[in-house]
Amino acid sequence: MAAATLNPEPLPPGELLEAMQTAEAPPEKEPVELLPWLPCTLVLEVPAVKFTVRSLLALKEGCLVETAWHQSTDIPLRANGLLMAWTEFEVVGERLAARITDLI
Repeated sequence: MAAATLNPEPLPPGELLEAMQTAEAPPEKEPVELLPWLPCTLVLEVPAVKFTVRSLLALKEGCLVETAWHQSTDIPLRANGLLMAWTEFEVVGERLAARITDLI
């Protein structure tokens, strides 16, 4: 039985270059496929209108903060600061959730 050689004869420079140019490249993956474990921060932005430092200092448990959004207006959803979707609030059991209404 013949032993396999680990170091084959090197190709001449011209043939090596040709082999490199004609070799099939591995299929490229989308960036999302390469980093699925990378954490990101989702933020729902609900701005408060006419809110001052005085209002901030006066906050206590049970206070209501008026927002600039009507209850039927979609709310922007950002991932790491980038606008990703528009959402609406929904109550699920005893939790507040955001339902995606439009992906950007």
